[in-house]
Amino acid sequence: MGEEKKPQSLGVWPTVKPFVNGGASGMLATCAIQPIDMIKVRIQLGQGSAGEVTRNMIKNEGFGALYKGLSAGLLRQATYTTARLGTFKILTSKAIEANDGKPLPLYQKALCGLTAGAIGASVGSPADLALIRMQADATLPAAQRRNYSNAFNALYRIVADEGVLALWKGAGPTVVRAMALNMGMLASYDQSVEFCKDSLGFGEGATVLGASSVSGFFAAACSLPFDYVKTQIQKMQPDAQGKYPYTGSMDCALKTLKSGGPFKFYTGFPVYCVRIAPHVMMTWIFLNQIQKLEKSVGL
Repeated sequence: MGEEKKPQSLGVWPTVKPFVNGGASGMLATCAIQPIDMIKVRIQLGQGSAGEVTRNMIKNEGFGALYKGLSAGLLRQATYTTARLGTFKILTSKAIEANDGKPLPLYQKALCGLTAGAIGASVGSPADLALIRMQADATLPAAQRRNYSNAFNALYRIVADEGVLALWKGAGPTVVRAMALNMGMLASYDQSVEFCKDSLGFGEGATVLGASSVSGFFAAACSLPFDYVKTQIQKMQPDAQGKYPYTGSMDCALKTLKSGGPFKFYTGFPVYCVRIAPHVMMTWIFLNQIQKLEKSVGL
């Protein structure tokens, strides 16, 4: 009962704490992962293998090109990851409380992950759109490049040129992709933590590392097809007649399936998996460290 009284004395902090911690850990992880994410987007846009893309980017655009769109990436984490990890923590806590303190079954964790992913993606979709456009800009002909200077400039110009609702262009596949990713990542992570601790007897460090690797793989496998469609929708430009190559997500999916088969959706899977797994691992590691620091200062 003593622990229940303590949060009350801290006011709103217990409520906002999961959101602050989630956003901070996601932003720290993004600073390390941004170059891999940049390469992943270029591979999906058909610019070659990971090695070719990396060499060409550094040679033609400089080392700084690997961090193009970092401001949008950080803004995305400040919105998307803040919302999804905070929501997931609150949902699972409520579910455990309703379950009399017992661990949740996998399907309930998956439902919490789906819900958290949908909420997070809805909040973070504008920043995600800015990130994709900034990363893909150098692949366009010079006359078609948008040349956004940073994430806020991108958001301002999107609203000015295309209207407020354009900020949620591609939001459908973004939300579906986030639901699939979070279902795979969060549910499998929690389940893997229980397995590593209870069945394998791993310590904290090995548990976080092992569970993060497992959840990273499932997050990538579940979400990449949706991520591929989302990227194609968000980067598309009208032709000379003003016609877009796809009328929507379903049209993009069907045309992709017809032209390249089901494996086309998994273009860049190794890089995508390498990008997702370390980000998951670093997010959880940073989150654990932040929580330890907060506990040491009495928060």
